[in-house]
Formats: sequence, C-alpha cells, structure tokens
Amino acid sequence: MTSYATEVQLSGDQQIQAAVLESLAEAVNHRRWFAGFAVPYLGEHPIEIGSGLGDYAYEWLPHVQRFTATEADPDRLVELKSRYADDPRVETRQMLLPTDERADHTALVSYNVLEHIEDDVEALRSMARLVRPGAPLVLVVPAFPIAMSRVDIATGHWRRYTRRSLSEVAVAAGLSVERTQYVNSLGFVCYFLTARVLGMAPQGGAMMRVYDSVVTPVTRALESRIRPPFGQSVLAVLRRPA
Repeated sequence: MTSYATEVQLSGDQQIQAAVLESLAEAVNHRRWFAGFAVPYLGEHPIEIGSGLGDYAYEWLPHVQRFTATEADPDRLVELKSRYADDPRVETRQMLLPTDERADHTALVSYNVLEHIEDDVEALRSMARLVRPGAPLVLVVPAFPIAMSRVDIATGHWRRYTRRSLSEVAVAAGLSVERTQYVNSLGFVCYFLTARVLGMAPQGGAMMRVYDSVVTPVTRALESRIRPPFGQSVLAVLRRPA
C-alpha cells in the first residue's frame, strides 16, 4: 500500500516511522478498507492497542458508543489526546504491553502492533485480559518473514507472520482462532520489490495518493471475491474463551 522513494538510513528510524504514519493518513481508501474488517466485531465499547495518531479510531467511531484509544509512544500520545480532546466518546491513554491490567471491553483491535513486541505470546495474553469473556480480538500484522526488510528493522519489527505462525502464537496465549486470512496481495508485491529488494523507505505524496486511488480499489474488489494465497498483511479474528 505504500509508495517508496528514498533509501533507508537506519540512523533515521524516527523519520521512517513518521513517513509510515504519514502514508497511512494519506491512504484513505486503504484505511477504510482495513477498518471495515473490524466493524462487525466492535460492539459498543472497544479498545484499540497502538492507536498511533488515531486514524483508524476515526473510522470506527461512527460504529460505537464509546472508544478507548491507547498508545505507547509519549509523543504520539500527546497528538492523539489533542485530536480527540473534544470528543466525549473517546478515552485516550498510554498503554504498554505486556500489562497486568484488566478491563471489560466488547472487543479489542490492534493493527500493526504485535510485531513490535518481543514477547508476542504474553502480549496477546495481556490483550485478552482487556476484553470480556468470549469477546473478539481483531489483529492485523505484517505477513511473511521472507519480506523482512531494513524498513521493518528501522521501525522496530521483531518479526513478520504467516497465518500458521500467528495462529500458533494465539493458541499459545490461550485464545481460539476464529479466522485468519492474507490481505492486500498487490501491496505485498509492491512492498517486497521496493523495501525488501531495493531497500527503499516509505514516502507519502502524489505517488501514494495515486496508488491509493487506483491500485487499492482494484485490490479490494478482487479480494472481495477471491481470498489470495499471500498478502502484505495477515488479518486474524481471535476470541477470548467464554
């Protein structure tokens, strides 16, 4: 889903992370597509782990009564709090995983977060304690170790997943696996060639907007009919045991 233009400099990790967030903000079609995966599972008061600047929260708010947005990074948390300061439906707070905290949310959503946490099994156990028994956890994580690139390393990724490896981690954490699938097949091809082969970093701008307005709708339409055997991401719906 991301366009690329500059070679990765590992000393500029923060710039790369900012570019990724900028690309997400510009990729409106991609964001709405991925946000739609979680909508049927949200319930009245979900919690998001790793809200970043709140772009996905913006898409989910029309479907819920209340929303808890969390972020580990202090600087992004400041921006997140500022963005939703005037919305009484939204609680914004800092949260780092693993945690012993418990809550009773109707669902948990976490997009592109689990790969940043060294102990992913314990992180999933922490997530499960934040929802009520039987509630869903909707996750998106980057797919395929073969695509692990300097961009992944610069943005703090410990790993990339397959459907099988993510399912194994979920089961080890005591969760049931309701659904897994690969999504964004054309995005995987783009990412592999640019980031893995050419070592280029994400960049927003005109190319990102063109990609999002042309390629993303085609990919979404194709994958609404046929589930691809690969993708840039793994989508998983997990359940805390009832």
